[in-house]
Amino acid sequence: MALRNAVLAALLEGEASGYDLAKGFDASVANFWMATPQQLYKELDRMATEGLIETRVVQQERRPNKRLHAITPAGRAALHEFIVEPAKPTAIRDEMLVKVQGMDIEDAPAVRATVAERMEWSKAKLARYERLRSRLLDGRSEQAYLTEAERIGPYLTLLRGISFEQENIRWGAFALSVIDRRLAAHTEQDPPELDAGSSQPSADLDPITSA
Repeated sequence: MALRNAVLAALLEGEASGYDLAKGFDASVANFWMATPQQLYKELDRMATEGLIETRVVQQERRPNKRLHAITPAGRAALHEFIVEPAKPTAIRDEMLVKVQGMDIEDAPAVRATVAERMEWSKAKLARYERLRSRLLDGRSEQAYLTEAERIGPYLTLLRGISFEQENIRWGAFALSVIDRRLAAHTEQDPPELDAGSSQPSADLDPITSA
């Protein structure tokens, strides 16, 4: 899938500036398609050249002029052509899971920290998605929204992002509990050695009665 398809889908909500699109990608579309602002601006220029979007300039007195982009009939046709094509299977490439896969007991503390950090990211994303969900519903029940809303796609993709981060948190909690048990068991099996000059009472010697 090309970035342009995600941009065209976003512009179905109405015309938007590159800045607005970048914010929208970060808030919602990022749960299924990542793009940097630089990539987004370059793609907008290409799409305008190909006639998929049209751009108008809004004059602003005290700020730089704003360029607003809107989808064209050609853009809608291109998006429709993409939508009706069979979707390719998702390919997952996750550096953290490679670390987990290759983890040995000596690596466990570092991997544990990585999993814990990923959980914090997921919690932050989940909180952001829940705020967006509240804004979309705007006091309505989910059923009412899905009945009344002109377009339900953005809400369904948002729910997918919410469930994805919830699963990340659930899996992370389970992984941390397993790693912690392994670390605890390893510590019990291999107690730290005493220094050569240190001493301790013999297990066979009662320190109270031996005097």
